[in-house]
Amino acid sequence: MLVLTRKVGEKILVGDDVVVSVVEVGRGSVRLGVEAPRAISILRFEVYERIQEENLNASRSVASTDIRQAATFWRQKEKTAEKKGQADEN
Repeated sequence: MLVLTRKVGEKILVGDDVVVSVVEVGRGSVRLGVEAPRAISILRFEVYERIQEENLNASRSVASTDIRQAATFWRQKEKTAEKKGQADEN
């Protein structure tokens, strides 16, 4: 981890197109400004962690029976398509 000391108004360049500015320093907190292209997602880390946790919980909530049902559905669909293809050839 790189640790830097910056004063209000000073900036840090991340890569070629992300600029982090120290906006304000208060009691126990620092306000930062981030300038970056719109294509770059900027999240507070605790928000990122929550999103990851929710995604993991959602992936776990899919029951194995749901997966089996989906597999059965697609197998039946493939068989129907094969039968239709054979009928079209005749």
